Amino acid sequence: MPENLLGGPPATYLPADEAARAALAEASDPAEVAASFPAYCAAWAALAERALAAGEPVTAYAFARTGYHRGLDQLRRAGWRGHGPVPWEHEPNQGFLRSLHALALAAAAIGEDDEAARCQEFLADASPAAVAALSL
Repeated sequence: MPENLLGGPPATYLPADEAARAALAEASDPAEVAASFPAYCAAWAALAERALAAGEPVTAYAFARTGYHRGLDQLRRAGWRGHGPVPWEHEPNQGFLRSLHALALAAAAIGEDDEAARCQEFLADASPAAVAALSL
């Protein structure tokens, strides 16, 4: 992991879950993976993204919030103290960051403007690269 030379909090890197990653790559339905690996944020992010694409913002909100909270728990266990970089470039971080992005979109879609703004700010602070990647 790269050393932080700017003096801010160190970056947080979530551990990989290769079994869950492989299951999601092979599954036709991310709900199967979420049921088998409920702590795996990428499965919740995939469910939220699918619900958003289907025009179901309340369902997307629930899935995204689950992925977000699962990710917060994992970040804290990995040493995160409530702020600091969560690099998009580290693949295991992407499920959390995607969940956070989906939560911002779903919150905006249901009129939770304060939460949408808070999530967008959190995402930008945690990983500018995620903002760029997810805004495509």
